[in-house]
Amino acid sequence: MANNKDNSPHNEELVHVSSEKDVIESTATNADKASKSAKKSSGNGLLWFVVFILLLAVLALAGAGYWYYTKQQSAHNNVQSTQQNTATQIQQLAADRATLANSLSEVKQTNSALQETVAALKKQNDMLALQAESALEQIQNMEGRRPADWLIAEADYLVRMAGRKLWLENDVRTAILLLVNADKRLKSLADPSVLPVRAAVAEDIQTLQQLKQVSPSSVALALTGMVAQIDKLPLDTFEKPVDANGEDNTLSESADDWKDNLAKVWRSLVDDFLTIKTIDGPVQPVLSLEAQFLVKEQLRLQLMHAQSAALRGDAGLYNQSLQYAQTILIEKFDIEASQVSGFVSALQNLLKTDVSRPIPSELVSQKPLERLLDNRVKQVFGQGASVL
Repeated sequence: MANNKDNSPHNEELVHVSSEKDVIESTATNADKASKSAKKSSGNGLLWFVVFILLLAVLALAGAGYWYYTKQQSAHNNVQSTQQNTATQIQQLAADRATLANSLSEVKQTNSALQETVAALKKQNDMLALQAESALEQIQNMEGRRPADWLIAEADYLVRMAGRKLWLENDVRTAILLLVNADKRLKSLADPSVLPVRAAVAEDIQTLQQLKQVSPSSVALALTGMVAQIDKLPLDTFEKPVDANGEDNTLSESADDWKDNLAKVWRSLVDDFLTIKTIDGPVQPVLSLEAQFLVKEQLRLQLMHAQSAALRGDAGLYNQSLQYAQTILIEKFDIEASQVSGFVSALQNLLKTDVSRPIPSELVSQKPLERLLDNRVKQVFGQGASVL
């Protein structure tokens, strides 16, 4: 026990020392732990910073890779589009080249054809030049008489025109004048070889002169004037005769004549109820207004038929229409009137007019004149005339 007591301060010191030591050790341990913890926390922050930097770098690389991919894809698409356009252009160029080649071949063929045509034309031109030189020599060798042969061509033209006037327009007078002028052209040649042709022209002139020179238009105009006078012609109708022995029924204004006036009034009343007159000669029927109108229209129709027949040269219908019109005038109109008698005289004069025109179907001088013209042209120009 004593030992224990004696040793208690020492033990306390030891305990105190040991406790301080423990404190120091625990402090050191805590400091180490704190330093380790600080080191560990600082190491973790640096690690996270590095990880963040690496993450940013990865993101940047990913963005750069995506951008590069999109750029490459766009460039690839552009390249493909450019290649397609280039292929299309190449095909178009190939087609244009083929078309151009075809055009060149056609141009070559056309050029060869043109060359052949030019050669043929040159050959023909040389031939025509030789013929022209030959014709020029023949013209220079003429004595001045042959140029008048062109009058034959003028005469042929005049004869042709006479035929047209005769057959197309029925103008005999103009046809005769044209034939006379043609004969003058032939006469101015002073060439005995044209005498047979002149004889044929003279025969045509004589034939046309024998035709009656009655103009159908003048006959038609005369009939037109007569048609306009139909309404003025008096018809042969019944008219109430005038009593030449009748008494004067005029009333007197004097009052002293009242008996005479009364008798006149009485006689006037009696005459209005019944009148008896004596007429010498046959009794004629009375024509109504409709019948009078129809008679005048019949006469007008016959004159118009005659007018149309005169323009066509139909003598049969012309004479028949005028004769029927004359019959209507004699039977239905007052023949004793001066207008009707003059109308009948005009119709008789027209009946004496011959509207028929036996125009010849051809002119005798036309064919001989054509043969003469052909012979003269061949003599002057030779074989070159057929080419020209």
